[in-house]
Amino acid sequence: MSSSTEAAGLDPTVLRDKLFELWQWKDLQTLHLEALEGFSKLSEPLVALLTILECVPGKQKGRSHTLGQHIVMEFQTWMKQHPQVTLSSLTEQQSAALQRQALSLLVDAQSNFIDGLINIYQLISLDPAVLRLHIMRLQGLMCYKAAAVISIKLQLQKELDMEEMCVPLIMQNKFPLAESYVTGHSHLEKQLVTLLDSWCHPTFSVLDITKKFPNLSLLKVWKDQIHPKVLTKQVFRLMEKFNIEQGLCPNALHKRRLDSLRFLMYARFVERSMTEENWCDHVQYVVADDFELQIHLVNMLVKYCTIQTAAQWSVRYSIPRNRLPFGVWETQQSLPPHLLQIPASDSVQTEWVPSPSHCEKFYQVPLAKDKVHFVDTLEALQKCQNIVLKDDTIVGVDMEWPPNFGCNPTQVSLIQLAISDQVFLLDLCENGFCHHPETISFIRNLFSRKNVLKLGYGMSGDIRCVLATWQQFLKEPLKLEGTLDLLNIHQKIQRNKIKMTQDRPKKVLVGEDSAEKGLSLLVQQILGKPLDKTEQMSNWERRPLRTSQIRYAVADAYCLLDVYSVLARNPACFGLPANLHSITSSQLGNSGDKKKKANQTERMDPAQVKAECQRAQRVSQSRSDTEKGLLCGEKPSEDAPPLAPQQLRVVCDNMLQGLGRYLRCLGVDVIMLENTDDHRAAAKLAQAEGRVILTCGQPFQSLRSQVGEGRCLALDCSEKARDQAVRVLRHFNVQPTPGDIFSRCQACNSNEYVVVPNKDMVTMLTQKGFLQDWDSTDHTQQQDEEMTQNVTSDFPRYALQCQWAPLSGLNPSTLTFPGGAPIQLHTVPPGLLQKISFFYVCTRCGKVFWEGSHFTRVLSMFHEVLHIADTM
Repeated sequence: MSSSTEAAGLDPTVLRDKLFELWQWKDLQTLHLEALEGFSKLSEPLVALLTILECVPGKQKGRSHTLGQHIVMEFQTWMKQHPQVTLSSLTEQQSAALQRQALSLLVDAQSNFIDGLINIYQLISLDPAVLRLHIMRLQGLMCYKAAAVISIKLQLQKELDMEEMCVPLIMQNKFPLAESYVTGHSHLEKQLVTLLDSWCHPTFSVLDITKKFPNLSLLKVWKDQIHPKVLTKQVFRLMEKFNIEQGLCPNALHKRRLDSLRFLMYARFVERSMTEENWCDHVQYVVADDFELQIHLVNMLVKYCTIQTAAQWSVRYSIPRNRLPFGVWETQQSLPPHLLQIPASDSVQTEWVPSPSHCEKFYQVPLAKDKVHFVDTLEALQKCQNIVLKDDTIVGVDMEWPPNFGCNPTQVSLIQLAISDQVFLLDLCENGFCHHPETISFIRNLFSRKNVLKLGYGMSGDIRCVLATWQQFLKEPLKLEGTLDLLNIHQKIQRNKIKMTQDRPKKVLVGEDSAEKGLSLLVQQILGKPLDKTEQMSNWERRPLRTSQIRYAVADAYCLLDVYSVLARNPACFGLPANLHSITSSQLGNSGDKKKKANQTERMDPAQVKAECQRAQRVSQSRSDTEKGLLCGEKPSEDAPPLAPQQLRVVCDNMLQGLGRYLRCLGVDVIMLENTDDHRAAAKLAQAEGRVILTCGQPFQSLRSQVGEGRCLALDCSEKARDQAVRVLRHFNVQPTPGDIFSRCQACNSNEYVVVPNKDMVTMLTQKGFLQDWDSTDHTQQQDEEMTQNVTSDFPRYALQCQWAPLSGLNPSTLTFPGGAPIQLHTVPPGLLQKISFFYVCTRCGKVFWEGSHFTRVLSMFHEVLHIADTM
């Protein structure tokens, strides 16, 4: 009897049950030993493994891995000790059958599980037609993520249709996966980029996608992924990443230029922050020879400026009469010839010393004009080098480049090098000078010279432009020695919440009464007056430069010397350590965020890098309303009445979506602006619905002026969303309880749910084809009666804070709610059906929730602000 049993080997179901029991007890060490011993007792290990995997449960709460993943990993370990166990030991027919059986188990995007089965059963060698058929089956079940992941693992990209694979991923907010799918396949990369570009065309409609993919549920969050503004950003990013020519993406390029034209109109005629000379230069660059943009320009001038100006530009671009706005043609005919021409830019060179009013208002460089030297020849470069590269020299370094509005790579036009008694301007637009070996050698020596202190502000942006200008520094990296970025020091000052005047430091709210930002704010704080930034958006490639441009360029570099001198003289006065060089960007946040913040800095636009430090620092303060007059992060005032989360109604701008999700998680009524929304939409919502605006960065000043006192709160963008949420709760003295957690849908902000018993969920999943291979008979018989009895009594802990709709309101044929939202059945893992008795579905968006470990994590994250004693 014993010999017969030994010959038959261990029953796979016995081993499966033993491993499952150990898995339930979380005894992974014993599981490891039992698995290795059990695999050795199996008569046919490769067959038995599939038998075991077909019956193991899926994902479980509190577990990052499944039992199936763990078994596969243990089997791979066992195979290393038993190299004879391979498919080659079987017949070709047996091997093919096992491969097909293993392939059928690949229905979820579990990377370790997929990799393991592919390696064990050599699935890449399977007939490509069989592999394609499996992927098509997953697509038919709308398991698009799993289909894409498995396709990548099996290297099937060339065998499949890129559009059918990637479009559903993009619509389901899985763009990174679609990007990974095409990466490394140049023809697929071009196909994806040109597809996205076609969606940027003005005549494109979402209906074009829904006709081809009728099964996709187009929720609002998915639709946002195909908004032209979002798509344009993706197209330009992918063009750079995949090195694709702009000529292949005419629609995205037209959209980017049109947006730039709108910005220029707003800056010139609404904000009035741009001079006419700069505006004319930029408009001609943006419009170029695009006929449709020329027509847009004329139409915008009629709206923003005068019909005479519109007529002048229409003559310049020879716009035909049938494309002109009303009245422009008639104006052309009525104007004398000399008025039909656009006035030439004012080339009059102003005096070097500005007017008294300008000197009173802005920082001035204490140098005469003859101390400013243009460097555009090798002889001038040698003189500059002899002075600037002396040991112990302190040099203020700044760079200028023309705005490219995201259409072309940014290259440096001018480098300013300031020392105590003179300033050198390296003219990189001079033919032959920029790329001369002597110039490149000087730049390399400048940044690598350890005994020469280089001062900058937001130097990472400057260095990135240097790399774009000289490709040689990519092949042979530029070595940075002896540099000090005053941006890091400025951030340190801002975090200390100390504002400087010329006489003494004064404790105030950061950025409370200043419209300045970036370097201009630092100069104002340290030296008493800001920089004049009128020429910041100049055409720095145009020659000759205007006197006002030269004056601006000199001031931007020389002010670094003056700021450093004041800070180094008395650092303690500004809350700084004695050694300013010890302040680095990594010290400005939590150590866990170092890599993340470095990556964020690398992705910033150069202009953003310079301004980023101050944009995130402003915090609103109400001086009259006690309830709202708390500094962000401080303990609530004794007079501030406590609020339940449901009493706080806020609108978060699109830079604070992480904060918005956490506040919703705690029961706060939150509306979040989409990435494509204008910040002014926040003010309209706040006024119409009595909401508080939560924002950060530049929009704060304008938004605060549009709402009442204490109704706009600005936060530090560099903080984690969790810390921002704690600050907001303390600011308004909101006192959430554990019963408030998950009382609102984190996806859509609704607080109305419907309870779906397990039995009904199984029926729905089966009806929609998600459980085709799942036998629920035994499971249903065991739980049917118990679940039906508990349907009205087993509500979640947040039941009292929600509204509950009857399940009868669900359309039984379409499985949609009265508002039209379908239940998101594709998000329910089949493995949950053996563990979860009740599911809770949002009636507004159809998102499905269930009791899991997420509650415990949220409870731990916000324990310091939760009122637990009264509820638990």
